[in-house]
Amino acid sequence: MAEPGVQPVEVETETKKVSSGLELAMDELYTKSGGEGFGISPEQFAALMEEVAVKGLPAAALPPAKLEFCKALRLEELVLARACAAGNERAWEVFLLRYRAKLYEIARQITREDSTGRELADGVYADLYGTKMREGTRVSRLSYYGGRGSLEGWLRTVLAQEFVNTYRKQRRTVSLDEESEEGMQFAAPASDPEVVADPQLANAIDEALRSLAAEERFVLAAYFLDGRTLAQIARALSVHESTISRKVEKLTKGLRKQIMKNLVSIGMSRRQAEEALSADVRDLALDIRASLAQDSVAPPFSEKRAKAGEGGS
Repeated sequence: MAEPGVQPVEVETETKKVSSGLELAMDELYTKSGGEGFGISPEQFAALMEEVAVKGLPAAALPPAKLEFCKALRLEELVLARACAAGNERAWEVFLLRYRAKLYEIARQITREDSTGRELADGVYADLYGTKMREGTRVSRLSYYGGRGSLEGWLRTVLAQEFVNTYRKQRRTVSLDEESEEGMQFAAPASDPEVVADPQLANAIDEALRSLAAEERFVLAAYFLDGRTLAQIARALSVHESTISRKVEKLTKGLRKQIMKNLVSIGMSRRQAEEALSADVRDLALDIRASLAQDSVAPPFSEKRAKAGEGGS
């Protein structure tokens, strides 16, 4: 029996209307994406939207919020990338027509040398196509594109990151004799520092770093971890040096605010959070480079807090 004032039939009817509206809106997004032309069914498109929304929204997000999130995605580019990753020939024809020349152009801008740029672009293209196999399935790097920014911008970031990775590998292959001849001195290995910082701070920093966009993580990693100059990063991303300078300043300020917010959300007072932030990042049990790694996805901070609570109980 229904309680006084409660009208279950009306509530049920309203719920059906909302559900029907969401389904209709999702059908419109599917049509807009052009997925049918690449062999992607409505069910597969819905699964893709759910996958992307899970990575980009809090776990408690309601269906209307997920729908608005999906509407803001670059749907045509996202579907094209995922169809390529699935091996659809028509999708690859479209991709090559739109982006193959741009890959070479961007690579030449990054390397400033034609042959090196072509080698960089060819290597990235191989990763995009998927030359490696995992459990009998071809692995394409395009499956990591999430549609939140343009596909061209994402490709530029991938090329820039690959260029940095190649540079690191080349530096590691230089022999000790060669470096000695250049006058480089080698310090004795330092002992591992004792980890004394609060693990909650490490989790808060990790979550803040992983929430950044791929290009933002690349900028921070290149500047703070790899020691690259603002000019070098600007050249890799084809923007002005002053743009990178402003971006670095904005990112560092924004990170501090987000870390403070994360710490307060787990019960710290503002003063306690300030004290926690005074810790040296080198004392944290946290792999900063891994947190800034491209295409990484972190679980919601609420999940980390739950796990921390379980560990402390």
